[in-house]
Amino acid sequence: MTRLYALIVAIFIALSLPALAQDQQAPNYDAWDKVAAQTEQILESNQANEARLQAIRGEIVKWRDQFKSQEGVNSTRITTLKDQITALGPVPAEGQAEAEDVAARRKELNDQLSELQAPGLKAVEAFGRADSIVTQIDQKIRAQQASALVRKTPSPLNPGNWTVAMTEAAKVVRNIVAELRDNWTKNGGISGLTQALPVIAAFMLAALFLLTRGRRWIGSLPSRLSARASDRVRAALVFGVSLGQILIPFLGMLLLVGALYSTGLFGNWSQPLLLAIPAGAMAYISGIWLCWQLFPEPGSGVTPALPLSDRQRAQARFRAEVLAFCLAVHLVFGRTMLPLAGFNSDADRDIGAIPQRLSEAAAGVWYLPLILIACFYLFNLGNILRRMRASDVAGVPQYRITVAAILGAVVRLIALVVPVLAMLGYVTAANALLWSTVLTLGLAGLLIVLQDFIGDLYGLAVGNGSARDSLIPGLIGFALVLLSLPFFALIWGARTNDLSEAWLRIQQGITFGGITLSPMGILGFLLVFGIGYMLTRFVQGAFRNSILPKTTMDAGGQSAVISIIGYIGIGLAAMLAISASGINLTSLAVVAGALSVGIGFGLQQVVSNFVSGIILLIERPVAVGDWIEVGGKQGIVKKMAVRATQIQTFDRTEVIVPNSDLITQQVTNWTRANLTGRIIVKVGVAYGSDTRKVERILREIAEDQPTILIEPPPAVLLVNFGADSLDFEIRAVLSDINGGVGVGSEIRHQIAERFAAEGIEIPFAQRDLWFRNPETLFAKPPSAPGKPKSGDPAQIEAAPKDKPLPTAFSTGELPSDVEGDGDGDGDGDGDNT
Repeated sequence: MTRLYALIVAIFIALSLPALAQDQQAPNYDAWDKVAAQTEQILESNQANEARLQAIRGEIVKWRDQFKSQEGVNSTRITTLKDQITALGPVPAEGQAEAEDVAARRKELNDQLSELQAPGLKAVEAFGRADSIVTQIDQKIRAQQASALVRKTPSPLNPGNWTVAMTEAAKVVRNIVAELRDNWTKNGGISGLTQALPVIAAFMLAALFLLTRGRRWIGSLPSRLSARASDRVRAALVFGVSLGQILIPFLGMLLLVGALYSTGLFGNWSQPLLLAIPAGAMAYISGIWLCWQLFPEPGSGVTPALPLSDRQRAQARFRAEVLAFCLAVHLVFGRTMLPLAGFNSDADRDIGAIPQRLSEAAAGVWYLPLILIACFYLFNLGNILRRMRASDVAGVPQYRITVAAILGAVVRLIALVVPVLAMLGYVTAANALLWSTVLTLGLAGLLIVLQDFIGDLYGLAVGNGSARDSLIPGLIGFALVLLSLPFFALIWGARTNDLSEAWLRIQQGITFGGITLSPMGILGFLLVFGIGYMLTRFVQGAFRNSILPKTTMDAGGQSAVISIIGYIGIGLAAMLAISASGINLTSLAVVAGALSVGIGFGLQQVVSNFVSGIILLIERPVAVGDWIEVGGKQGIVKKMAVRATQIQTFDRTEVIVPNSDLITQQVTNWTRANLTGRIIVKVGVAYGSDTRKVERILREIAEDQPTILIEPPPAVLLVNFGADSLDFEIRAVLSDINGGVGVGSEIRHQIAERFAAEGIEIPFAQRDLWFRNPETLFAKPPSAPGKPKSGDPAQIEAAPKDKPLPTAFSTGELPSDVEGDGDGDGDGDGDNT
């Protein structure tokens, strides 16, 4: 344990030494002023080339980093002095005086504060000047690169340039051959290789084995494993094994290059080409692997990533392989022999170039056929991507199809523009546009493959097979897209210096309204808020499972306490996170004041519901599980949130009631205080029935119900002499009103049984229906041809005299004047109609 403590202390001291050294050693501002003045003169002269500007920029960046480290010098002591000054109280207003000892102490502290702040302020000023110089240098470099990109060179269509191209290429070949011959002779021929021959032979044999047998074996391994693996692990396993299709051939190529390099035959003319081969091989091998991942053959075990038919995948695979080969050729010769290679097309700083590169006229001639071949296959590949349809393969996200179709349309246009640019003499621009497009397609394809692999890996982890459409793989895929943005920028001509400057600007943050947001501040906010959120959930879980169940508080009260803890905890976590991110809460107060007007008008209903929810949680007039009625809706409270309350009606439908309605409207709570409640069962008996007997029977039925309370006893009341019956009511209090409907139904069943047994009649209303002028129901139309007019009395034929007319829906003989009004029509109006 002692050793562990010692190790921790040693690591802490080691990490602290650089910071302590920076604090103790201040920059030499006099030297900086001289360097800055010289740099500004060079920038004003506009005579420095890109290489010199890059060198100057590197030196200025070192100065800027020193100034940045000095900006926070004496920060601890400065904070202490500010607290001491604040403790003395506010500065007296004009015309007022304070105690002499306090004023003297305030002056002393202010002098010390000014002295401690001076180095930091000087560093800030120097940092600003250095940063401005770096920005000017970057602008100069970008201007020179843009000028080189759009510079017109001799057209490759000029026949005079063809001879130049052949002559210069032949000269390079002769120089390479002569160099190899001279080195062979200088090293003593085969006898000079005797000592290194075993190593060279071993490297050669290993390289040939990896490039032939190893490549074929690793190429067939995914399909063989796919046939044996289960559905759950197949996709992830095949992808992992397929990475060997990159590693093994590339390792074989490295061994081959190493074997050739160890011969000592390669010099200034041939060595740059030899050292450029691994980069080109890596581009070609990776391109082939990506083609087989995006456009797999049937039975290869790889799940198709794009919705293409087998024929379309084969066509797309061949075209992409040709593009990968063209890109490899461009990388090898563009870095070593040919100028005008595209973005930043000067001599490659890592591997160098041959002593004398081809002229611009010759380079254009040699680039033209490569550009034409690449654009032809790029155009065809764009056609395939543009015509993709979602119906070809199921399970492919729609956004992927949309992006691929857009890329297909764009690359078709680029494939048409690039050859025209090259023929007109803008070879640098043509190369930059063409190969950046190819690399962009490759990087987009790699993102697709990685997203699918992450989905398969996540499905393997959760035991759900392929989970490419799940949330977690989607978020990780989105993060991959964000992380790939710098690589896209590098592809399209951005320099690493540009990316570092962009990251520096991001670190400095974005300031608006007195609030500065930076990546570290946002990260600190998320970290602190996440910890606070998890602690809040932990405390809520402890109260829910361990503390509140041991109290006498009901379920509704427990839910209210847990909700209040959650609101308080999340609010505190938010405030602590804001402070941890470096945001001043006083600045937020100004923003909150400005937003309060908008909240008052636009979000007043939301705020009203929120406040009402807090009131409901505190006063608890309604709790989860209560049977309530509000706004004409009845049901059981299932959930109470800060904005609305969820009620489940007896029809099993969910009703969302805003909390403000529970505060401002009349609410009937059937079960808030207790579960007891009264039911009323109405029944009518025929006139002439023994009312005392009816009352006794109804009372016995009510008292026999197990959930009806004895105290208060059920009441049986004769409440009305109705038009058709004597109306009785049973009024009883139940121990659980939730079963009121069932109890009422059972009482009615027993009433029907007892009344039938006792001969008590339950009356019901009866009605006789009579017709006026019934002879019109049996009228016949006239036999004359033609259609009579509807409703014409002259066209109605009387009914036969031997067929009586019915006067009512009745089987008995009834008098015609049933109303006694003397008119004989039975309608009671006395008008005989």
